[in-house]
Amino acid sequence: MMMSRALPRRIVLLAAVLAVALAGTVVGAAGRAAAAAQHPWPGRQLLFFNHAYGVFDRVTADAIEHSDYLRGFANFQVRTTTGAGGETWTGRYLLGHQTYLELFGTGDVPGKDGELGAAGMGVSSEHAGDLATVTGRLPAEGVPDPVTFQQTRDFGDGVPVPWFDAVYTSEQYDTFGAWAMEYRPEYFADPRSGTEPARFPGDVGRDRYLSNDYRQHLMRDVSGIELAVTRRDLDSTLPLLRAGGFVVRADGTGAVALRGGTTIQFDAVPVAHVGLRRITMSLNHPTGRRDTETIGHSSLAVGPGPRAVWTFATN
Repeated sequence: MMMSRALPRRIVLLAAVLAVALAGTVVGAAGRAAAAAQHPWPGRQLLFFNHAYGVFDRVTADAIEHSDYLRGFANFQVRTTTGAGGETWTGRYLLGHQTYLELFGTGDVPGKDGELGAAGMGVSSEHAGDLATVTGRLPAEGVPDPVTFQQTRDFGDGVPVPWFDAVYTSEQYDTFGAWAMEYRPEYFADPRSGTEPARFPGDVGRDRYLSNDYRQHLMRDVSGIELAVTRRDLDSTLPLLRAGGFVVRADGTGAVALRGGTTIQFDAVPVAHVGLRRITMSLNHPTGRRDTETIGHSSLAVGPGPRAVWTFATN
């Protein structure tokens, strides 16, 4: 039930199968803002928060991996996945109803994607064909040459199964990348995926992808997330969210993306201070007291009431 993170960025550079030329560059923030003002996207939302990942210091990552508390709090797994091009990654996962978290330690993946403070986020469609609509909107958002990619998954027999299609606004990034994705019907059709039956024609949603094991734990979903990113990475992310139907409010200090059940907050910071800072989670039922668990250099406060807040030390 795991999926890739920023690893497709490196694979795209090797794959040579791109639907668009990569010669173009993304226009600046002012150009994007003007494009967004001229091209509003009313109607239903096309993209929803799917998951986010963060890279933490080894003490925190090891404490997460061996935490007995997290195993009771959430559907918690430590898994290794093989994606396109034979790339593998091992992550610590907290899996909810529709959303999840993917947590790494420094050096768990190669290159700058495995450096302290690196992070990423996937937003996904619920209906087949919505990703193509979002991709078609990106030029009006100031992204003339979006980068498309198909991720695969190897279940252990050496045969890659199409997993999801994805689109980026740019291959140039500092420490954070966001992508839009749409799960493939071949993945849902493979019994090894452990996915749920479709609820309606063209159902490629998060409900199908994630199991119902979250019901046996306290964590339900990610309801809010705060990420510290560079200005360049923020400017590359906002067009994708706007094209997907999020309501984006941006100023000189960062941005907030609303709609779809998860509030996404970005703080624009120098590269030395980037990272996943805070996660707010809804619970399956309210708690009558506040429990605080220290996990490495992080603190998870659960309750009182129907939510938990996980705060990570800043760089």
